Amino acid sequence: MKTPVRLGAFGLGLAALFGGAYAVAANVVPDSAVDQRLEDTDTEHDMDMETETGMEDHGGHEADPVRGLSIEQDGYVLSEVAAPAATGDEGVLAFGITAPGGEPLKQYTESHEKELHLIVVRADGAEFRHVHPEFDGETWSLPWSWEQPGTYRVFADFVPGDAAEDIDVTLSRTVEVAGDYEPRAENPVTRTASVDGFDVTLTGDLAAGTTTELTVEVTRDGAPVTALEPYLGAWGHLVALREGDLGYLHVHPEGDEPEPGTTSGPEIVFATAAPTEGRYLLYLDFQVDGQVHTAPFVLDTDGTEPAGDATGEEPHGHDADEPSHDDN
Repeated sequence: MKTPVRLGAFGLGLAALFGGAYAVAANVVPDSAVDQRLEDTDTEHDMDMETETGMEDHGGHEADPVRGLSIEQDGYVLSEVAAPAATGDEGVLAFGITAPGGEPLKQYTESHEKELHLIVVRADGAEFRHVHPEFDGETWSLPWSWEQPGTYRVFADFVPGDAAEDIDVTLSRTVEVAGDYEPRAENPVTRTASVDGFDVTLTGDLAAGTTTELTVEVTRDGAPVTALEPYLGAWGHLVALREGDLGYLHVHPEGDEPEPGTTSGPEIVFATAAPTEGRYLLYLDFQVDGQVHTAPFVLDTDGTEPAGDATGEEPHGHDADEPSHDDN
């Protein structure tokens, strides 16, 4: 037999062989099994993607991305921050924000009753302040002085009014305040704080990659406080920062927005998800009798219970919009 003829016959034999095998497989393996295998493959692919990104989906509640680690996000840029250079100097803290086109951002969408929230905290987690500067059309500013020296992170948290859809933007810069200081050696885990006669207790755990509930309870002289007032459209606000880089986390108050003039308490519930394992610094703002108070906490994602600090004393909070007086 000539070579072309032999090759043709060989090809026909292979076609017949594979065709028969396919027919047998079609009869032996039902379509349902094939469909199930395809679904399993898709699931494995989704799990691989979650592992690669570190962002797990738990009932539609993923960990929010860490924000506030840069002077730029989505094209919005935080200018240099002007502020007094040393402690004791009375002055002004001021900054501006530019839009993606490079022009000053002049339009802001109100969020939690304010167009911009300013968070200032020292690198070791001390001297926390949550304040609201005034806007003159190009520059945000407010009277300012420093109580303690050190390296501070200044966060501008806002929703730009010129974006096609609402986006949360958090930008930050560092500010150096002259003077000698000893940073806190550590931030021990603590679930209790005392501030201005109030005792505040936090229950619940943080978990990396999944949303969990944190509940704070406010008491005074051992009695539940039921006179909590709405503050910035909620019964309280919780700021969470990742220890080490002060990555800024978005914490969501649970429940409906309170009506003006109403009161509540003693509990406030929040939902948040830690993006990574580690230790987190939390600061609760709550209002009673028109005065805002701030209670600090520290949690680990593994749910470690507090062992107490070296002095046996509980951390003390402070009034919002006022500098803290932490012992260093």
